[in-house]
Amino acid sequence: MSTMLTIGQLADYAGVTTKAIRHYHERGLLAEPDRDSSGYRRYDAQHALTLVKIRTLATAGVPLARVKDLLDADPDTLTAAITEIDHDIRDRIAQLRRARAQLAQLRGGDQLFVSPDVVDYLDQLRGIGASERQVRLERDGWILMRTASPEDADQWCAQKRELITDPEFRALYLETDEAYDWSPDDPRLPTLAERTRMWFADHHDPSQSGSVDNPRIARLAERTQAGASSPAWERLAQLMRGSAEHIVHGRNSRSASGTSGRT
Repeated sequence: MSTMLTIGQLADYAGVTTKAIRHYHERGLLAEPDRDSSGYRRYDAQHALTLVKIRTLATAGVPLARVKDLLDADPDTLTAAITEIDHDIRDRIAQLRRARAQLAQLRGGDQLFVSPDVVDYLDQLRGIGASERQVRLERDGWILMRTASPEDADQWCAQKRELITDPEFRALYLETDEAYDWSPDDPRLPTLAERTRMWFADHHDPSQSGSVDNPRIARLAERTQAGASSPAWERLAQLMRGSAEHIVHGRNSRSASGTSGRT
């Protein structure tokens, strides 16, 4: 090696790029030499030695912010610093392994976010012809509900998996899914609302021992549904509420008439 080197020759000797050398100058790791009469930097053997040390430390994983302090450190200080850096590297490796494990789970689709039972239920929905929009809506709801109460969410999932096997419920589910894109004035909406109300009136049993009664679950379900509604679905919900209020009013009227007749 000649006494003086150009930046290109120094880069080749140390196995780095000229861009890296300029970066080390900017970071204050490698002293910038004076320029010769032609305006070029000329590096000596000390520059080459320092650069090799910088490259070795950086390649070993030492952050550049700590390289400067370690270039001329005594053996004990260097050993302690390297031990600490090694621990940091091991922690990063563990984090990367966890990230890889999560990525592997992502290849499995919804399994990263919900329980196997919910995954099976979502597959059932796809199997009966539910739209991907509806499947995503259900999945997002299950993610939130399982976070709020895993036990109640599992119980509710078991109920819904059973419900979806009922042909009449399945038909109502798919028609409601399709109604997302209808006009809010679509004449099919009142009929769908009435059929849905009748089905639940015939099948819903509030005293059923397996029913889920968790206010947190209910609030999360409402918020999830509200975040993915459409004008037609909002109209359908209004019609359903109207039907329910009409039923309650009718029952109260009949109760009042019966009381009046007895007095």
